[in-house]
Amino acid sequence: MNVGELAGVAAAVLSSALGGAAVGATRYVAGAIDPIALGAFRFGIGFCLLLPMALLGSSRERWPARRDWPATVALGLLFFGLFPLLFNASLHYTSAARGALSLSALPLLTMTVAGVLRIEPFTRHKTVGVLVAMTGVALSLLSDLRTAPPGAWRGDLLMLAAALCMAFYSVGSRAVIRRSGPLSFTVLAMAAGALCLASIAWHAGSFAPVARFGMAQWLAVAYLGVFGGAIGFFLWAFALGRTTPTRVAISVTVNPVAAGLVGAWLLAEPLRWGLVAGLLAVLAGIVIAATGGAAVRVEGQRSDSLAPPQQASRRLR
Repeated sequence: MNVGELAGVAAAVLSSALGGAAVGATRYVAGAIDPIALGAFRFGIGFCLLLPMALLGSSRERWPARRDWPATVALGLLFFGLFPLLFNASLHYTSAARGALSLSALPLLTMTVAGVLRIEPFTRHKTVGVLVAMTGVALSLLSDLRTAPPGAWRGDLLMLAAALCMAFYSVGSRAVIRRSGPLSFTVLAMAAGALCLASIAWHAGSFAPVARFGMAQWLAVAYLGVFGGAIGFFLWAFALGRTTPTRVAISVTVNPVAAGLVGAWLLAEPLRWGLVAGLLAVLAGIVIAATGGAAVRVEGQRSDSLAPPQQASRRLR
């Protein structure tokens, strides 16, 4: 793994840590405002912060070409539109730690999507890793049923659906990001999702509860917009431009740790051994899967993780 890939993995880990804290912050305000309005705030603030940076840095980074606009908008609606709806709605039913643990299925879903789309091939290690990690997630969720909020299984399923959206985004956006740049791509994609959510929220009157917000709720929304929106998703796109989707997705295992700590701090949610055991099983499964998907370096050529996805797929097969 070269310096560029290490920088990508480090950015993904930091993004996941910020995202884990965002799970707790979302859970904190989930009962005060509906998921559509909360997503509009999160990505609207993120867009407003990233746009000036993208305009100032336009001389160093290309904007997506016109032929990439349909893909950019579609990916933006998927990740910054549908994903936050599922993500925020899930936290109406489940705890921050359980929600983050369900989101830990992302690396497994990403490996599956990347394999089906021939971005990264399936291997025996990946198959075993998927089975081990998914078993860990299932056992952890089942072992925590007694302390789970009523209807937590609905939240778990919604979060798994959100993770699937994120998996398609991670795999599908990589080629566009590398043809343009992580900041410009994120700005356009986030604009599409934020505009969609804001329009729906405005027509549905979903912003009305904001009038009753106190300082604590506004601080949580500000965190979601600045760190969980602008910074977190820029880092995620930065990582996708420098290493493979699976390596980026593996970093999401940091998410439950951060979410559990924030949930315990803000919401007095218990940290159960079942969640810790599930996280360890997820980590074990991902390590097993990752050992079978290391980049192969060909003499005179770039590593697979830095080559175009089609070339990477051919070399690994």
